[in-house]
Amino acid sequence: MNKELLFSLFKSLLDVDAAPVVICDKEGMVVYMNPSSLEHYHVNLVGRSIYDCHNAASCEKIKRVVAWFEKSGQNNQVYTYHNDKEEKDVYMIALRDETGALIGFYEKHVYKTPERGALYDMP
Repeated sequence: MNKELLFSLFKSLLDVDAAPVVICDKEGMVVYMNPSSLEHYHVNLVGRSIYDCHNAASCEKIKRVVAWFEKSGQNNQVYTYHNDKEEKDVYMIALRDETGALIGFYEKHVYKTPERGALYDMP
């Protein structure tokens, strides 16, 4: 499969995800925000450091996780917090290249609210 098609498929996958997706390179520079994240955070952070929009304690935690990701290709997911109001768990996920080297990370939102819609409902 050519890389251009693969890129388009992955971008489409992220663009339609209802959960916010903010992808950073390993230095913390925001390189992508999906439409849901722009709506959720009300600001476009692409081209800015993720550390510019967090307090000192949060920045230290992010840096500790990134350092842990760097230690081993087996270190790929960290549970970071639970949000009772939105009924979700949040994780930091490592992003790696074909060799297993860390190239970035993102925050994954896993919603716990059960689906109430009908199966295969396509009005």
